[in-house]
Amino acid sequence: MFGKASMLTIVETDLISASDSGEMKIVLSLGGSVLMRDLNAERIYRFAKAIEEIAKDNKVFVVVGGGKIARDYIKTAKQLGADNTFCDYIGIGVTRLNAMLLCSALSDAPKVIPEDFREAYELSLRHNVVVMGGTFPGHTTDATSALLAEFVKADLLLNATSVNGIYSDDPMKNPNAKRFDRIKAEDLLKIVLSLSAEAGGNFPLDILSIKIIQRSKIRTIVFLGEPENIRRVVEGDFEDIGTLVEP
Repeated sequence: MFGKASMLTIVETDLISASDSGEMKIVLSLGGSVLMRDLNAERIYRFAKAIEEIAKDNKVFVVVGGGKIARDYIKTAKQLGADNTFCDYIGIGVTRLNAMLLCSALSDAPKVIPEDFREAYELSLRHNVVVMGGTFPGHTTDATSALLAEFVKADLLLNATSVNGIYSDDPMKNPNAKRFDRIKAEDLLKIVLSLSAEAGGNFPLDILSIKIIQRSKIRTIVFLGEPENIRRVVEGDFEDIGTLVEP
């Protein structure tokens, strides 16, 4: 596990806190586009089984995004005259529907979707897996996950994305972009700020989430969001599939 001795698979100085029993608090950010691809039940089921596997030894909080479904709803809402805040509430509603779908495949997770971090924490006292969606207008899935990690004092924040880690530029647009095995949060912030100046920039994490990771010193891994990779990154093996963000 990503605990004391096994952290040596990265480097000796990368030790993070865990309870005496070895249990960690893990927050997993699952973007809607990663989890809900084509509303494929088999894919959702595989993610659920991977989450249950790591929850045998850890306390796991999952934040689910809205994905294409949310974007489609928001696009239509804007055409109907909805303002940005109301569109955010629509997106939050979709994230909670997606969270309910994932809960359908999880045997231990409560069939209640918490609407704030306090509810999530209270549910975690009785369950090893808690699944939630968005919480507040203007906050992305990334930011919600980082805030939750800060609130529950998580040992590890995992961000499942459509690419295998963090790059110096958008790898979908620039084939020469460099992938990082590890990166300091302050350096990542510079990359995101530079990308944000370009229309349609694809960010590995948003600005708010990076600042939260910095201020609370949250150990974070951005990785290729496939079910089989979840166990790997929890065990400290993210070679070729992810990037360690050092606060």
